[in-house]
Amino acid sequence: MDSAENVVEVAGAHRRYGGGFEAVRGVSFQVARGEVFALLGANGAGKTSTVELLEGLARPSAGTVRVLGRDPYAERALVRPETGVMLQEGGFPSGLTVTETATMWAGCVSGARPVAEALRLVGLDARVGVRTGQLSGGERRRLDLALALLGRPRMLFLDEPTTGLDAQGRRDTWELVRGLTAEGTTVLLTTHYLEEAEALADRLAVMREGRIVACGTPAEVTGSRPSRISFDLPPGWFPGDLPPLPELGVLRHETFGQRVVLHTERLQPSLTALLGWAQDRRLDLDRLDARSASLEEAYLALTDGTTADGTTAEGVRR
Repeated sequence: MDSAENVVEVAGAHRRYGGGFEAVRGVSFQVARGEVFALLGANGAGKTSTVELLEGLARPSAGTVRVLGRDPYAERALVRPETGVMLQEGGFPSGLTVTETATMWAGCVSGARPVAEALRLVGLDARVGVRTGQLSGGERRRLDLALALLGRPRMLFLDEPTTGLDAQGRRDTWELVRGLTAEGTTVLLTTHYLEEAEALADRLAVMREGRIVACGTPAEVTGSRPSRISFDLPPGWFPGDLPPLPELGVLRHETFGQRVVLHTERLQPSLTALLGWAQDRRLDLDRLDARSASLEEAYLALTDGTTADGTTAEGVRR
């Protein structure tokens, strides 16, 4: 990736807190212009500490952080007008209406887009006269997003943007994000909804204990985990009757009575070999199911530190 096209560049970033606790331990990644980059990890993995470095709220203890080619901490006055931030939970004066709240915020933003336009983008145009204290949780999240968009940001930080939204509201937000990136806006997203990361992210990174343990497209990260073939053996047949697992290209297997689950890194050849074995013996494998690993499976394994063969590892291929 050409560094001239990168909106975010993080190289060997560390962040230490008082008492010596290191929340971010040598994190490196880049985000290109117009890209959606998702930062995933369990609570305490270091996501928020990393994002705060990008937002210019703290200086890295070591390493470098650049946003739009500048140091977001040392040059915050230059970087901040080009960025939009949607916090995980915002606070609004409960006595102000939606329009009044957005108008007040627009007064703090250079070159703000019209308030009515921002509210229309997030689907709040029918709620402009409602006081913010009367909004639902999902509507408050929409207002959070509207405020983040007021400055027409080139770089947009979204922290759990669809928490509290219903299914339609979540998909409307996804479409809005896609529209923004099509216009060149760069988005860094944190979310606990893996479906959201899979639907939106061009690339993603998974953090564990302050480090990035996997980084790539959703397909690349998912591809680090084995696929599954599951089926029921007919009565009178047992797992020991199967051909040797290496002949099937299988890493490991599990059995639950007559139910067999095979884990393989080569789904099509393994499935072909299994079906050939069954065909030769005129066997029907009931409830046959073959599928690639899901992002959820890859995520859980990575955050748990489990390798593809089911063992525990200190590090995971990045």
